[in-house]
Amino acid sequence: MIPEGLYYTKAHEWIKVEGDRGRIGITHFAQSQLGDIVFAELPPVGRVLRQMEAFGVVESVKAVSDLYCPLTGEVIEVNGTLESHPEQINTDPYGEGWMIVARIADPNELGSLMSAEAYKTYLAAEDH
Repeated sequence: MIPEGLYYTKAHEWIKVEGDRGRIGITHFAQSQLGDIVFAELPPVGRVLRQMEAFGVVESVKAVSDLYCPLTGEVIEVNGTLESHPEQINTDPYGEGWMIVARIADPNELGSLMSAEAYKTYLAAEDH
C-alpha cells in the first residue's frame, strides 16, 4: 500500500503536494511497524520547520517515534482530530490519519524525496 503521486522520506513520512502546500503523514509501513498508536503530539500552527526536522511524536503500544518534516515550511494546519482519535493513523494513514499541512518554502527540496516506486525499492532493500 504505497500510493502513487506522493513523495516519501527514508524516515517513512509521506507528503502530498498541492500547489504551495503539502499534506504530511506517516506511511502504512511506519504505522504497521509501530502497532496501535495511542498518542500523537503535533506542532502548533505557525511553527516553521526545516527539512527533516522533528515536528512531533507518535506513541504506540510498542514504541515512541519522532516525526520528521519532508520539506522546509510553515505549519498552516494541524489535524486536531488525532488528539482524540490517534488510531486514525493506523486505520487510514494516507487519508484521515494525515498530521499537518505546511506551506512549502522551497519546492526544490522535493528532489531529495522518493517517488512511490523508489520507496517500494527502498522498503524491499531494507527488508533484506
